[in-house]
Amino acid sequence: MAVQAGSNTNIIMRLETDKQKITFGQIVTAIGDSGGDIVAVDVSRAGKLKTIYDITVTIDPAFSARIVARLDDLEGIKVINVSDQTMLLHLGGKIEVTPKLRIKNRDDLSRVYTPGVARVSMAIHDDPSRAYSLTIKRNTVAVVSDGTAVLGLGNIGPLAAMPVMEGKAMLFKQLADVDAFPICLDTQDTEEIIETIKRIAPAFGGINLEDISSPRCFEIERRLIEELDIPVFHDDQHGTAVVLLAGLYNAVKLVGKRLEHCKVVLCGVGAAGNACTKILLSAGVTDIIGVDRCGALVRGQSYDNEAWTWYAEHTNPNMETGTLSDVIHGADIFIGVSGPGLLKVDDVKNMAPDPIVFAMANPNPEILPEEVEGIVRVMATGRSDYPNQINNVLCFPGLFRGVFDCRASRVTESMKLAAAKAIASVVNDHELNENFIIPSIFNQHVVEKVREAVIEAAYESKVARRRDIRNVELLQGKGFEQNGKAEELIVQGSTN
Repeated sequence: MAVQAGSNTNIIMRLETDKQKITFGQIVTAIGDSGGDIVAVDVSRAGKLKTIYDITVTIDPAFSARIVARLDDLEGIKVINVSDQTMLLHLGGKIEVTPKLRIKNRDDLSRVYTPGVARVSMAIHDDPSRAYSLTIKRNTVAVVSDGTAVLGLGNIGPLAAMPVMEGKAMLFKQLADVDAFPICLDTQDTEEIIETIKRIAPAFGGINLEDISSPRCFEIERRLIEELDIPVFHDDQHGTAVVLLAGLYNAVKLVGKRLEHCKVVLCGVGAAGNACTKILLSAGVTDIIGVDRCGALVRGQSYDNEAWTWYAEHTNPNMETGTLSDVIHGADIFIGVSGPGLLKVDDVKNMAPDPIVFAMANPNPEILPEEVEGIVRVMATGRSDYPNQINNVLCFPGLFRGVFDCRASRVTESMKLAAAKAIASVVNDHELNENFIIPSIFNQHVVEKVREAVIEAAYESKVARRRDIRNVELLQGKGFEQNGKAEELIVQGSTN
């Protein structure tokens, strides 16, 4: 039985076999019939009658127990152990805190701790801005979640959210040399979340909100932006929006349309849907229709959801009503941030010529690419096993690298637009095609270009709190430490 790409994992099964009772071919058949594909076989211990094998199998995690049960039923075989490689990778967590220098003797100890550290503490007490040059604050972001909207898993709580936040911290460090720490809060109360983040904020240079359910996420982000003097960025909203816009810039270029002239239908008016719409409005799009479970949102209607009320008042200029199938007629672009199977083949056929479909629901998109092959001109999803993955990782590492390097007090709409254009620019005209409208997350130029664009926009928005160092060669993405004079580049006070 073939395993679907994107859903499989590897397990390692240690099996003791009795060659008088079972053949290796029978083992292979049993594994294959249970949904697994053998990718490696190692002999752990061999004997005249009994052999212990370590067999690596690619399998849908849902079928792992079925394989074990099938093997257990066979005479002459004993399942000693089953290890999931994904689980093994997470043993003990995926990140750690390491010192930047070794404490080798008492003199070192007296400098990094008592009594020498007292001088540093008093320097910051006398001038709080020096915390940016004398502590980890300037390069450290808190990745904060309450575990209420984790990936496609929903409200699984703070403990279960930790592996995701650890993964995000890894990406920050590997791609942009930003130190990140996962903070998973054991509360779903809006005020408690806001207050807790405010209390821990002095240790961090920025806050990355993650996987907090809508509509609470809007209030949490709004309040923190107002009440903190460091950038607050809800990645589920704005990271998605930035990368979406980057993909659309290249998609419309490919089909010969202008984004501001396109009719856009968006399905799923939640956190990501609101942010995607706001950035499209900022980019000049005027004809956007949002569709949720009640149908198309129309101004003048009464909605319990405050975010829907705002949405209805700022979109759908032609007051179109009805279901997704009703309003998608003549649309140039479909954006899905909702759930699987909501877009039908007939809906796509009713779109304008050269339709662009961004079906980004994960793990299963609003419509599968193979269902509309030959109908859709440009197709994108949120999955890694199809071309044109719309992935937030293209945005947040470079954005925070730029924010930290110019010490921006907040992330403005112009900085998000600049980041989108920078991501799009990594794909040049020679490379651009229907299956390549967005760069790989491993393209080293993405972080560099996003960082430069964000810094430029931050100075233009007057939220950068370092002196204008765009032409200073010291700006290399890792701060400005040189000859112990980093703090000389700090502007006293705030430009908020």
